[in-house]
Amino acid sequence: MENQRSAVAPSIPLVRDRLRTEVTDAAARLAELLSTLPAPADRDPYQRSRAAAAHGRARAARRRLLGAQAHQLGREIVGQGRHRRSLTDMSYRLADIVPGLTPSRAEMRRERGLRQAAKEGLEIDQGIAYAALLRSSAGGALLRSQRLPTDEARARLPEFQRTGVVEMPVVSLRRTDGVAEITVANQRYLNAEDEALGQQLEIAVDLALLDPGVRVGVVRGAVMRHPRYAGRRVFSSGINLTLLCTGQIPFLGFVMQREIGYLSKIQRGLWDPRQQADPAARGGKPWIAVVDGFAIGGGMQLMLTFDYVISPDTAYFTLPAAREGIVPGAANLRLSRILGPRLARQVLLGGRRIEARDPVAALLCDAVVAEDAVEDAIDQAVRAMDNPAVLANRHMITAFEEPDDHFRGYLAEFAEVQVQRLYSQDVLHRLEQQWMQRQH
Repeated sequence: MENQRSAVAPSIPLVRDRLRTEVTDAAARLAELLSTLPAPADRDPYQRSRAAAAHGRARAARRRLLGAQAHQLGREIVGQGRHRRSLTDMSYRLADIVPGLTPSRAEMRRERGLRQAAKEGLEIDQGIAYAALLRSSAGGALLRSQRLPTDEARARLPEFQRTGVVEMPVVSLRRTDGVAEITVANQRYLNAEDEALGQQLEIAVDLALLDPGVRVGVVRGAVMRHPRYAGRRVFSSGINLTLLCTGQIPFLGFVMQREIGYLSKIQRGLWDPRQQADPAARGGKPWIAVVDGFAIGGGMQLMLTFDYVISPDTAYFTLPAAREGIVPGAANLRLSRILGPRLARQVLLGGRRIEARDPVAALLCDAVVAEDAVEDAIDQAVRAMDNPAVLANRHMITAFEEPDDHFRGYLAEFAEVQVQRLYSQDVLHRLEQQWMQRQH
């Protein structure tokens, strides 16, 4: 009887190997077809249709595999070590385990050299993979792995503890009397966010969280040299659309990494499995944002992760993602909780701009003050946040207001929806128009 069942039903290893072979074979057929076609931007409607059909077949095979093996694959790529692997590195590890499941390092290197509208859209396959991984039972471990400190932060920690200062190209960190002030100075782009800024900001956040001499973190934009804002501080102008247009904003390396990396660390703290038995070690440290000038797009998303927000009464806040054609990070998860569902829809779907002087701004900011009163407001906020009870209470707020599994579910959906938007025809058309304008 047992032999009869074995003869009829394939074993689990055989099914696993068959699904992996299907993925590799479908990816090879896709690559063979694409090698005979012009570049994506130069294809005629028939060629685009053939490419889309081949991509669809390859993605269907990937979805079947991920539906059956996402948990196992997630465990393989996350590992059990104390050193964090980036989302990008884990994606390349997936490509090594199952060739064709995600794009290889060489394939992504070729894509990175192209403007957004000229790419094949291989990042879509990364989004499909991460959506499945996050939904799987390995998704929690994946999220926690991204709250480990970066290797560069670990390497810089002794210097920071000794000097209290770390200088990077666009982000600096200074510790004074238990306060770590992070200053963002992406001068060329008015503090617009890109991969380099995100990496440096995560290092700074890690250092503030790792150093026991830091009790409170403060994030603020630097004084700008841009002619339009010379001598004035600016918080953030959101995602760098210039670099997005030219294909230099990676989906995993920036779009996903910022949500799961430094934004999550600000809100939830670092993950240290050795300290989870100690409630006092959970939840990180309190953070204060000083929103000078404006918080546009990603800047407003960043505001939503802070414990205390200070704004001069001349500032404004807006989420233009719907106009740009994309999803504003985790703002769709958090803004209704903060503003209420109707007002949140006005901001998220209609692009409503909120001035700091608008009474509605009291829902986003803890203190709206005159520009010459900002420094005093920072001092008052630091005194309020520098309290052991704040640590326990902020942990409890996040743990039950936005539980890890709730956050993970959102990110799983976001991974696929956002990457599809980044390669949708309306967004690519808009970016292509911008690219053409820059050429003239």
